[in-house]
Amino acid sequence: MIIEHKLVIADVKLVADFRRYILYWRRRFAEQPITDFCSVIRTNSEAPLEEQDNYFLLCDVLPEDRLLREQLQQKRLREILEQQQRERYDTSFHSMCMFCDQEFTGNRSVLLNHMAREHAFNIGLPDNIVNCYEFLAVLQEKLDNLQCLYCEKVFRDKNTLKDHMRKKQHRRINAKNKEYDKFYIINYLEFGKSWEEVQSEDDRELLCNTEEDWSDWEEHPVCAVCLFCEQQADTTEKLYLHMQKSHGFDFPKIKSEHGLNFYQQVKLVNFIRREIHHCRCYNCQEKFQSKEGLISHMEETKHVTFLPPRSTWDQPQYYFPTYENDTLLCTLSDSEDLITEDQSEDIPVVSEDISNLKALKQSSVLNQLLYEENKSQEKF
Repeated sequence: MIIEHKLVIADVKLVADFRRYILYWRRRFAEQPITDFCSVIRTNSEAPLEEQDNYFLLCDVLPEDRLLREQLQQKRLREILEQQQRERYDTSFHSMCMFCDQEFTGNRSVLLNHMAREHAFNIGLPDNIVNCYEFLAVLQEKLDNLQCLYCEKVFRDKNTLKDHMRKKQHRRINAKNKEYDKFYIINYLEFGKSWEEVQSEDDRELLCNTEEDWSDWEEHPVCAVCLFCEQQADTTEKLYLHMQKSHGFDFPKIKSEHGLNFYQQVKLVNFIRREIHHCRCYNCQEKFQSKEGLISHMEETKHVTFLPPRSTWDQPQYYFPTYENDTLLCTLSDSEDLITEDQSEDIPVVSEDISNLKALKQSSVLNQLLYEENKSQEKF
């Protein structure tokens, strides 16, 4: 496309479904001139006119392109989560261990746990893996080709390969091999990052600051922003009160009436944020030119006071925040935290493990306290 059509697509590796992406823009370019969508980049601008070339840059700075990329990403995420869910509860799994040829049937977790426990080969938790059959086939093909799974060197026979992987502790996969990325669910949550980067980045700052002195640290009030305007508040109670009085949106009441747990609250907040960002009423789906016009419409029609059907907002894509560092998400609490006295009677009590009663008595805190008390009395 660059050579023949002078078309440059920015961040092409982050497009979730490239085929659908290309088909969409092919249709749009047939409807309108390409310059309506793309930035024009002129090369050899100082050369004679006949030697100059115009390249067309298509990127997500264009709202239409950004929306298309988001929709393709959400569609792909839904498909992957559905596939993972099917594999998680699939009981027809059938495969053989790559190291001992033992046969396994039932659920994929049986085989993966066996390889981790018996052969120290751990490719991750079963619930973090998707397209498990294909993943195992890729690994098996490498072993059949006498290739080490970690350093990816090829050996002359199977016994030499086995000795190498055992002695060098290479019974693991190469995290830098991009071929494996599509088998880990984490790679579909944050595009452009490998599972190793996402897994390690949360602890990176903590590891760098282990010697830092926190004695002078002071807590500052965290301000959360209203769902419908720019009003901020340093407590959730103040913010909820503002939304109720100014917009007619009673979040605690909605949470209670619909029995929303923590994750459903997260999805609801992210859904409302996104709809307001797109200047679209989340009940009637009418779109407005400005945020002020939208809020005025929602307050006049009372569309702000009730939610659309649960299937509209209770979707996996709304696990991810519309705005980075949305403080309101950090202040949400689970409905299960508010347990009435009547409900508390139904809470089951889980007893201690008393299978080894002798060891339990010896390690008992009460036993230790009695021992220390008797010892102190003997002194007197």
